[in-house]
Amino acid sequence: MPLTEAVPFAAVDLGASSGRVMVGHVSGRGAGTLRLQEVHRFPNRPVRTAGTLHWDILSLYGGVLDGLRAAGASAGRAPVSIGIDTWAVDYGLLDASGALLGNPVHYRDARTEGEAAKVAAVLAPPALYAATGLQYLPFNTLYQLTAAQGSAALGAANRLLLIPDLIAYWLTGEAGTELTNASTTQLIDPRTRDWSRPVADALGIDLTLFAPLRGPGAPAGHLLPDVLAETGLTGPVPVTAVGSHDTASAVAAVPASGDRFAYIATGTWSLAGLELDSPVLTEEGRRANFTNELGVDGTVRYLRNIMGLWLLQECLRTWEADGAPQQLDRLLREAADVPGLRSFVDADDPAFLAPGDMPRRIADACRRSGRPAPDGPAGVTRCVLDSLALAHRRAVEDAQRLSGRAVDTVHIVGGGARNDLLCRLTADACGLPVVAGPAEAAALGNVLVQARAAGTVRGDLSDLRALLRATLAPRRYEPAGDRGAWDRAAALIATGEPRP
Repeated sequence: MPLTEAVPFAAVDLGASSGRVMVGHVSGRGAGTLRLQEVHRFPNRPVRTAGTLHWDILSLYGGVLDGLRAAGASAGRAPVSIGIDTWAVDYGLLDASGALLGNPVHYRDARTEGEAAKVAAVLAPPALYAATGLQYLPFNTLYQLTAAQGSAALGAANRLLLIPDLIAYWLTGEAGTELTNASTTQLIDPRTRDWSRPVADALGIDLTLFAPLRGPGAPAGHLLPDVLAETGLTGPVPVTAVGSHDTASAVAAVPASGDRFAYIATGTWSLAGLELDSPVLTEEGRRANFTNELGVDGTVRYLRNIMGLWLLQECLRTWEADGAPQQLDRLLREAADVPGLRSFVDADDPAFLAPGDMPRRIADACRRSGRPAPDGPAGVTRCVLDSLALAHRRAVEDAQRLSGRAVDTVHIVGGGARNDLLCRLTADACGLPVVAGPAEAAALGNVLVQARAAGTVRGDLSDLRALLRATLAPRRYEPAGDRGAWDRAAALIATGEPRP
């Protein structure tokens, strides 16, 4: 690593419920230093209009501008560069002048219902998986695009930009398609790391709508003069492509040593799996609903999407709407005292995907499976966390079996790393040590890729992770409890409840 003083990098990290701008101060001096500071947070509130659920993308962009202004004020100077990561699959459409053709549609909108069957009539699921390696999710970009065929917006579109690329375009005026996010569209061949033209052609999807592909670390333009004026930054300020799918950035920030580890990137979703050198495109993997998404430095994120803390987030929203708001820290303490594995569900049940009364749906799922409905908010919370731990176990075990790669540690990163009970239950369920942290993994991975691109630090992923281990203090959980009880619960989930 070159000897440099700590310099600031700005990470724009947009999640499904909130966005934030973080400043990472990075130095390559000696063993290196890394410090992360949140300078601005803003809500992400989807809006339903005329029956369609949209992202309020202009509000999010305004939050980004406010955050970049705060980043400059906090650091006392413009950042060395800016990187953007967000959720996957969703996109904005632009006309020939570059104007946005309506707010992007939210992946939880119902417009893709029935699309998978239509696609399967043209491309059988095994053939689609062999070509793209993507797990079935009803809202994959591919299904969104087939659902939009014939619409006025798609007919008028000259360009399609995934959400992080749309933000970058507004900041710089330059259009590109970052590869880690593109790999979630179900239109990328993970072997060639390029578009799967046979899939697109078979389904009538126009790949010329997409801007040229670019990978993590590639230049993505400089802030436009009006953006500099709006943010008070002194240019030139470059934007650097990072792992723009937030999970790609989060996995880059897993502080692992060696390759015998599994990861669970937790938040609204849990993304659980392994980091591999090449995709696994077997029919067995397809049936297990595993995905091959592209990561930083040519890696493959072999993982399963799990419903995640969305289950608890929706419970909290429901209780608040019912006039019985819950304080999360207290709720988790009370849930820890509830007997475990009394009530649990298949966390991946499609019944849990849409917004709505989650406590009722969880109770109904328990009754359908012959288990008692959980009692009160603490009981529901324990049911959710037990169910997520079981889903984590199943994904980690399946990933090892399908890939032939054994692991001896599970790393939990993202917001769930702060959830002591979830981490403890995951260790118990998996029968493996869990290392929890960093909670801000996506922002850290974003910053580290920028810092390497700028020459502030050097090396491959193992070097970036060594810097993380030197500057962070993750918590470790050893497995405990009744292993047999987890085995029995896992068997009931595997044999007694349908998977998506």
